[in-house]
Amino acid sequence: MVKPPPSTLHSKSRIFLVDDHPIVRQGLVQLINEEPDLVVCGEASEASQALEALPTLKPDLAVVDLSLADTDGVSLIKNLRLQAHRTPILVLSMHKESLYAERVLRAGGKGYLMKREPPELVVVAIRKILKGEIYLSEQMSSQLLEQFTDRPVRTAVSAMQSLSDRELAIFELIGSGHATRQIADALHLSIKTIESYREHIKEKLSLQNATELVQHAFEWVRSASEA
Repeated sequence: MVKPPPSTLHSKSRIFLVDDHPIVRQGLVQLINEEPDLVVCGEASEASQALEALPTLKPDLAVVDLSLADTDGVSLIKNLRLQAHRTPILVLSMHKESLYAERVLRAGGKGYLMKREPPELVVVAIRKILKGEIYLSEQMSSQLLEQFTDRPVRTAVSAMQSLSDRELAIFELIGSGHATRQIADALHLSIKTIESYREHIKEKLSLQNATELVQHAFEWVRSASEA
């Protein structure tokens, strides 16, 4: 847990980090703490830690990764909203904005930024959200605007977009090499429920069997990590 000097806590906007990669968190701490108006007040590697710490620390904003050990970032945002936490959330992820940004906004997040973008954009996004605005790339903002004005938008990830938030989280876990029992334990669901989700995913993605599901999920996770 990062504990900045007490003298800085009242003069700077306080940022909380949620990411299961220590190196990523360390880089963000350095980046944010170099800014004269920002300071990292705490960090967590798991969603459960964030849910415990946020009510006490009451940060001005949280930067959250989508892929966490004990759940996904979208579920974390939903759980925070269910518990009436109003901390603005910026999602920082390796996953394609076109697939996840709208899901994040629907869940209650205030912005989305891909990890491949220049580091200085993290600070830009943080400051924009702190002002009460939404942060998305220009391309994603235009795409959402087209959707809201009923103009047809076609993307290469339309089949993936048909998955629910829970189905997408399970699909990613499958692609990361997790077995059904491991996924059930991680998400606190029964094996039967996970098997049902797997069937729904196969149907939506037009996959014939479990082997195709695993191969497709693996390729998707690999492509996301190489993006």
